[in-house]
Amino acid sequence: MPLLKREREFFPEDFFAIQDSEAPWWVAHTFSRQDKALARHLLQLAVPFYLPCREHRTRRAGRNLSSYLPLFPGYVFCRGSARQRLVALRSNLVVKILEVADQALLARELLQLRKLKDSGAEMIPYLDLVPGDSVCVREGPFKGYTGVVLRSQGRVRLLVSISMLKQVVAVEFERDVVTPVRLHSPHRVTERGAVSRV
Repeated sequence: MPLLKREREFFPEDFFAIQDSEAPWWVAHTFSRQDKALARHLLQLAVPFYLPCREHRTRRAGRNLSSYLPLFPGYVFCRGSARQRLVALRSNLVVKILEVADQALLARELLQLRKLKDSGAEMIPYLDLVPGDSVCVREGPFKGYTGVVLRSQGRVRLLVSISMLKQVVAVEFERDVVTPVRLHSPHRVTERGAVSRV
């Protein structure tokens, strides 16, 4: 059962056939959790966009639920003129517009991504988190808490230090329930919890 209906990931239908010279690439960096809202806004105003999503399945109260989450949260890949960029900025959903230096490379990579998805490949985002990175928990009883990665265990689990009631507890999380606050902090936390600089 879907939590939210699947929405359109790209517009127009021939999005990937548009010539770079006709409609240059640019990337809209949105405010937190506003990527889908921006995609809806752009669709209504006929601005070409691509918001690649993946299916996320969960089980709650004995029911299987599915939702569609952006593969790159906070980023919408767009094409168009300066006027169309202005349309995106005036939505009040965008932090800034990112320039694309290598238009051909981005076009090639996103087309490959789309073809992989169309072939049925399962898309799993991988966060390159290392000890010392600050993260925020997105789901579960610790939702909203921030902590520091102590060490990575395998490919999917992290051990995170969370400050709570002036105490530090070590909690193990699935990788997909944490999101980086900032990556590659100049401070690193050792296995025993001592902070060191690199």
